[in-house]
Amino acid sequence: MSTVLETEEHQALRAAVAALGRRYGRDYLTRVVRDGGHPEELWAEAAKLGYLGVNLPEEYGGGGGGIAELSIVLEELGAAGCPLLMMVVSPAICGTVIARFGTEQQKRQWLPGLADGTLTMAFGITEPDAGSNSHRITTTARRDGGDWLLTGRKVFISGVDIADATLIVGRTEDARTGRLKPCLFIVPRETPGFSRSQIDMELAAAEKQFGLLLDDVRLPADALVGGGTSHAEGCGGEDAGLLQLFAGLNPERIMTAAFALGMGRYAVGRAVEYAKTREVWKQPIGGHQAIAHPLAQAHIELELARLMMQKAAHLYDAGDDLGAGEAANMAKYAAAEACVRAVDQSVHTLGGNGLTREYGLASLITAARVARIAPVSREMILNFVSHQSLGLPKSY
Repeated sequence: MSTVLETEEHQALRAAVAALGRRYGRDYLTRVVRDGGHPEELWAEAAKLGYLGVNLPEEYGGGGGGIAELSIVLEELGAAGCPLLMMVVSPAICGTVIARFGTEQQKRQWLPGLADGTLTMAFGITEPDAGSNSHRITTTARRDGGDWLLTGRKVFISGVDIADATLIVGRTEDARTGRLKPCLFIVPRETPGFSRSQIDMELAAAEKQFGLLLDDVRLPADALVGGGTSHAEGCGGEDAGLLQLFAGLNPERIMTAAFALGMGRYAVGRAVEYAKTREVWKQPIGGHQAIAHPLAQAHIELELARLMMQKAAHLYDAGDDLGAGEAANMAKYAAAEACVRAVDQSVHTLGGNGLTREYGLASLITAARVARIAPVSREMILNFVSHQSLGLPKSY
């Protein structure tokens, strides 16, 4: 894929990560999933090479880059068939939120480990009854002396079993207005009252999904991101909780786009290879326009989606949160749609072979749908664009 819009440093990073990905590949990840494990070897090597923390501040062990660099890492690993989904969560969401809004103590406690891969953090926002409506989140935090008590439920939370802590989105009462507003809490995995149950998924992935129950989970005051001593101060003012939340959600959308782009590129790559070598009627099937044109179209759509992802990452890293919000949603939408179509066409190109374990494309049919559904559905993105970008009235 073209890299003319990237710096020499970005091109070098892309090439280096691609080389790492090729050393592991789809077979490695398939084996890990089949055995019920986690891609620990790849995670550790990517961390050792500085790829996991490339977006985190240098003073805390990171690479000093941004989401642009981190998205390159995830995309290239995905294009090699071995994406690390927890990159979306641990360094991109949690690392970004703590780096931007955490106290000095929180930064020193978590960022070096997130950067070198020795610590992993999950992110808990989705609730059974809230869905895409974050304003209906019912997980609440209340003061009890100098501590916080956190109560609520979460669902479809990735990687809680391997995460050292989960960044939980809750709500707490503002002392001045009495209204509930969002706050983010760092909840270590073994905290009493914090329990998890694995969700049985059809999706073949190393990262498992969990439902969480928080039953009066007692947390110290410094578990609140940003710290503070009162309800109002604890979330840093009236809108700080929302700022913290969206500081994590925009990178999440950009990284989901990178995840989808890598998957789509991997699928098209396998299909192109097959179309060049599979011969019917004395010539490769790729010589027929009915095979070649849909693959060319899939390639075009992936390239276009990548441009929007690069724009979103550039805006975010430049500090334009508002512009990044629009672009990140568009990038996630475009990449997810391109990925689903690329995977579908790639499987179709191989015919019956596209459904065999040997070629490793069938499992992507389910995986590709994830990018359409999570972390926000395509319908909610269309809602966002219609009333935020186009100024149309809300339908809800």
